Amino acid sequence: MNEQIPVIREVDHGTARLMPDVDTERGWLLTVDGAPQSYIDLDDPRHLEFEYARRLAHVLDLAAEPGEPLDVVHLGGGALTLPRYTAATRPGSRQRVAEADRGLLGLVAEVLPVPAEDGIAVYGADAREWLAAEPDASADVLIADVFGGSRVPAHLTSVDYAREARRVLRPGGVYAANLADGAPFAFLRGQLATFGAVFPELALIAEPGVLRGRRFGNAVLLAADREPDLAGLARRTAADPFPARVEHGAPLTRFIGDAVPVRDEDAVPSPVPPDGAFGIG
Repeated sequence: MNEQIPVIREVDHGTARLMPDVDTERGWLLTVDGAPQSYIDLDDPRHLEFEYARRLAHVLDLAAEPGEPLDVVHLGGGALTLPRYTAATRPGSRQRVAEADRGLLGLVAEVLPVPAEDGIAVYGADAREWLAAEPDASADVLIADVFGGSRVPAHLTSVDYAREARRVLRPGGVYAANLADGAPFAFLRGQLATFGAVFPELALIAEPGVLRGRRFGNAVLLAADREPDLAGLARRTAADPFPARVEHGAPLTRFIGDAVPVRDEDAVPSPVPPDGAFGIG
């Protein structure tokens, strides 16, 4: 077999590294400024290495009957892990990806190209600006996995942004965002309050250790106009290698507490992760 070598390149928002997986012939890890962004196995796009990606994939899996094509919008692209997963699990899906880092997009297209038949259209654009131009009721699922380095950008945290997300979703559609926070959860609670001001249904997927404030980590926020398959999500996330809980209803309301929706003028990025929270090695 041909030995793969690391690729290191300066991109728009930092230093990108594509590192081959020594244990998987065509597996690759993408980091930007040392923060893990994506893992893909070109021979098996159904394989998801990161736990948060598994949780977002569970949302995609339960959004419709197995194998049924979906219209999916992805804000944040990285190495296109979830678009590749969706193309493999739901052939014929129509997917649109907005990624602000055009240099990163060029690197991924060069080293890890996506087959044209996968139906993935990629746009080099700011996520919120691009979303504002999307048609009403044009997506079944909207996945937000946008990080500037290791922080969610402030302009993707406000009520006005949440309204744009709901506008683009079809009735019954689901918004799912990968976020990161730690105790006392000011950012995460504010995001739940923000999306609760726009969507009637909310849920949160996270590991118990994160929810109890024992460590900083990822959490997936779900928002919809009708209740998703929370029982199915709970079964799947509990069976993962790193089990997670699905919070909903009264426990989630208590978690939100006195947090208020975030306005554009008050928006701030997610907190800086502690040293080592997401690093490699």
